[in-house]
Amino acid sequence: MIAVLAEPMLRVDGLSAVFPNGNGGLRVLDEISFDVRESEFVCLLGPSGSGKSTLLRILAGLLDYQKGEVILDGAHLLGPRPGVGMVFQKANLMPWRTVRENIFLPLELQGLSEVQAKESVQELIDLVGLTGFEESLPRDLSGGMAQRVAIARALVHDPNLLLLDEPFGALDALTRERMAGELLRIWHARQKTVFMVTHDIGEAIFLSDRVLAFSERPARLTLDLEVDLPRPRGPQMRYTPEFGRMAMALRQAIGG
Repeated sequence: MIAVLAEPMLRVDGLSAVFPNGNGGLRVLDEISFDVRESEFVCLLGPSGSGKSTLLRILAGLLDYQKGEVILDGAHLLGPRPGVGMVFQKANLMPWRTVRENIFLPLELQGLSEVQAKESVQELIDLVGLTGFEESLPRDLSGGMAQRVAIARALVHDPNLLLLDEPFGALDALTRERMAGELLRIWHARQKTVFMVTHDIGEAIFLSDRVLAFSERPARLTLDLEVDLPRPRGPQMRYTPEFGRMAMALRQAIGG
């Protein structure tokens, strides 16, 4: 009996986007096509200004596009969907709300009470390693801790797809590396489908099942690289010959 492969969770087919600029429009994405399977971790690399964040906002249903289609869970994506969570480069926490209250916010907007949400919020606080900081305000958190709150807030409504836009871009190198390890731990625990934008080649390889590479704008997909490094992955893996070969291939693909 021949096994039938499951449909991808996310399918992007021939996607093109143009921003109006009064001079015929600025072409940002040029015929982009790729699939993402359920529970897969995919990173997107590309030069600055190539359209990575534009693509992410399209996948979140926040931006329109002019050509092609985006299919999520078998349905055309035509606007924001409840099954999608997003984390931006800045944590964007409400400064007057505690860690617990910031994570609870999406459920509050859905009409749930704190009593109803207490267990799920605490579970996520524990998962992201913030036990004991429940009543802390954002001003009392480090940058890495604030991003953990943002990740927990994006997960609290149990999305099928988690979109990450340079979530560690504002952190120092050591904190960024630690947070990458933390993100892998969270991903292993929840097995969400993750699509993440990053400028860091090493970070992309370390985290991903696959890495997509964009050209300069208008972005074309220049490489879809399968990362077949074994999991779990530790920091020492960054120094292996195979890791170096993949890093070189990605650098060439983005024009570095």
